Amino acid sequence: MDLLRQYLVAVQFFTRVPVTGPLAQWADWSPEQLRASAAHFPGVGWLVALVACMAFALLGVVLHGSVFVPLVAAIGCTIATLLLTGAFHEDGLADVADGLGGSAGREQALAIMKDSRLGTYGVVAVAMALLMKVALLAVLGGQSAAGVLVALFAAHTVSRFAPLVVTSRLPYIGDESTSKSKPLADRIGKRELWIAAMWCVPPLALAVVVRGFAFAIFGVLLVAAAWWAMQRLFVRRLQGFTGDCLGATQQVCEIAFYLGAAIAFAFG
Repeated sequence: MDLLRQYLVAVQFFTRVPVTGPLAQWADWSPEQLRASAAHFPGVGWLVALVACMAFALLGVVLHGSVFVPLVAAIGCTIATLLLTGAFHEDGLADVADGLGGSAGREQALAIMKDSRLGTYGVVAVAMALLMKVALLAVLGGQSAAGVLVALFAAHTVSRFAPLVVTSRLPYIGDESTSKSKPLADRIGKRELWIAAMWCVPPLALAVVVRGFAFAIFGVLLVAAAWWAMQRLFVRRLQGFTGDCLGATQQVCEIAFYLGAAIAFAFG
């Protein structure tokens, strides 16, 4: 029951799904519960992926026969995930791009990341990220309807595991007095990482069953490469991470999985 409470807190924090009334009271939100809920961040990906898959499949059925079906379905499912999450992770990507693109200095970069205004680097980063998602999903959808659905399931789950690895390896450098994500950065230990990893097993196993081993392994390898690159960037430029860094990592790793799956199709 504690795990279910923690999962509900994760859903409450990372999505726009209303967890209110008696359900919210039962979940018992607190900084400690939010900290424990980090282990279920990949599990939130299951919910986001479910909505994305439903949107993609529904548009595919309604528009069946048109050459543009994969593209329209890719746009539709991306919009659905943005609505569900409130563009939470895209906002982190924009802030990181503005901060690291707008200043070479650490302190100035952190100050820019705290600014709620959106700059050129942030706009470009989010625009390119959304375009890459839509394009890769359209490619996958054009190759296999089942393939794109399992890619959505695996990508939304595995990409939410990568930020947790960042929190376990780097120090938190955000403003502790104002950050809403600070409890998530505390004490991410082996137990939480193992729970998070277990959330990733079923989607990857399904990907292997539906599309083969290469489909899953290419996606995982590119996610690992993206995680490594983002962590190196944060170490070199910031000497740690903020909540925005976690959102940016999720976005880059999600795209990386789609790219890996598309490459597997190309070589398959």
